Amino acid sequence: MATIAALGTGVMGAPMARNLARAGHEVRAWNRSLDKAQALSDVGVDVRDDPASAADGADVVMTMLSDADAVLDVARGANLADGQIWWQASTIGIEGIEQCAVLGQETGAVLVDAPVLGTRLPAEEGKLVVLASGPDPALDACAPLFDAVGQRTMRLGAAGTATRLKLAVNLWVLVVTQGTAETIAFAQSLGVEPGWVLEALEGGALDLPYFRMKSKLMLDEDFPASFALALAAKDARLVAAAAERHGADLPIARAVAERLTQATDAGHGDEDMAATYRLSKPS
Repeated sequence: MATIAALGTGVMGAPMARNLARAGHEVRAWNRSLDKAQALSDVGVDVRDDPASAADGADVVMTMLSDADAVLDVARGANLADGQIWWQASTIGIEGIEQCAVLGQETGAVLVDAPVLGTRLPAEEGKLVVLASGPDPALDACAPLFDAVGQRTMRLGAAGTATRLKLAVNLWVLVVTQGTAETIAFAQSLGVEPGWVLEALEGGALDLPYFRMKSKLMLDEDFPASFALALAAKDARLVAAAAERHGADLPIARAVAERLTQATDAGHGDEDMAATYRLSKPS
């Protein structure tokens, strides 16, 4: 069983650390707000006061933080050691993972680029999908950890590949969410019962469970954060930046990034990303 330092115990990091501990691994945890980490002690997680203390001597250091700046700041503070595996699980974009690779080379740490697919409930249930890229020996060493947090793992080659796939998948998630918001709002503006839209699609190829789940939040106007809108906006901006860098013209991605940023600026950043509906609903 591995010793793993979980740096960042928010909506995703906390349940991942909990499942790692339940699987029998020795888990140390750190979070900027220590109260968010303290609850993990009930499953034997050793909560530390600073990243360096958590990472010292650990086989694997996992970062699950909000953005690239936070990841790099905390990783530097962790004093990553030569030969130590650094499991970078956050969604930080292509430039972010490239900066992590540079830091890995500087410290001698072995970078495993392995973000996850899923939100709060799959994280709690250990049913995430792990997108894993990096050196094969490091991926082999991390395999039991991936199994503890996920229902399956995709091995994708060199570090950086998983980040690229995560951005592509997230674009689909973001487009479906924004499309759901506008579909529900449009139906309401026309005086059409939104439930009829769901009924019309029922059983067809476009009858997405995700559409039904997010539309219910919108109709109830209740947005407990499974994937916070502010983080979704950040991811949308990462997608748009990557597309521009690589020569893909993605007007929908740019529009979604702008809209989610507007919704965040309007004060809905801590709500679920479905709260983008608040800007579209008829007045």
